Amino acid sequence: MQGATEENLQQDAAKKANRQWYISVGQRWLTATIAMPIVLLFVWFGGWWAFAGTLLVVLLSTFELHAMMRHAGYRPLIVVSLGLSVLFLVAAMFQKERLLLLEIGLGAAVLVPLPLLFFRKKLEGALVDWALTLSFSIYLGWSMSFFPLLRGYESSRIPGLHGAWFYLPSGAWWTLLALLGVWGFDAAAFFTGHYFGRHKLAPRISPNKTWEGAVGGLVLSITAALLFTSIPLGVPWYLATVLGILIGVAAVLGDLAESLIKRQTNVKDSGNIMPGHGGMLDRIDSLLFVVIVVYVFSQFVGR
Repeated sequence: MQGATEENLQQDAAKKANRQWYISVGQRWLTATIAMPIVLLFVWFGGWWAFAGTLLVVLLSTFELHAMMRHAGYRPLIVVSLGLSVLFLVAAMFQKERLLLLEIGLGAAVLVPLPLLFFRKKLEGALVDWALTLSFSIYLGWSMSFFPLLRGYESSRIPGLHGAWFYLPSGAWWTLLALLGVWGFDAAAFFTGHYFGRHKLAPRISPNKTWEGAVGGLVLSITAALLFTSIPLGVPWYLATVLGILIGVAAVLGDLAESLIKRQTNVKDSGNIMPGHGGMLDRIDSLLFVVIVVYVFSQFVGR
């Protein structure tokens, strides 16, 4: 009798977990349906529109990251983190003055934060807070600054040239690859991992990630690379395949990096602004790594 009761409890728990998974999937799709068109509009217009969208993401993610640190007992200087992150983004919009702006920002990163810590009543942990202040700017601001660099100023048009339905500049295609490559990878990894996942990828950092999910995600990231570079940009298929693999690897590393931060700060999600996904940082964690890979690759192939 007791064994039957335990078996019933296990079945109920499994049904509840399965029901919660379907609810999560529904929330994910609803959020994606609303957010994706907005993001794609920023990509379409490029220039300062892309800058504005990137800036909003950086601001929200920085506040989330600092809240996580506060939860863990750290007190990084959010004003300095935001200031340096914004400077990275502005520097990306003024490429001729970019080196000078970066020199000013990095110089200020040394000159400003440490003296501000002198005025604390308690100096314990001050150096850790200084390191966190600067690392957040690099992790968020520097990584996200590659989006306006990648997109550029050239506008998209309807109709396009020679009777084409539309025209997208090369920067828009590369940006779409970074975004859709990650979105496709995440979706494929999520479903493949749920239905076929058996072997844990990084159990100490993110117990739900599996090797099977990663392989499923790679299929979509390679497909995205072929569609968005080989056809519109003329990138050879073998280089596009390599890029798709690199996008998949970078997406996994970016996801695990944020999972490590959450585990170190004892939080489940970075926030709750995006139902089904968590916070803004939960949504862009892979993009922070992937956009760097795509930008460097685009410079390498020169297209």
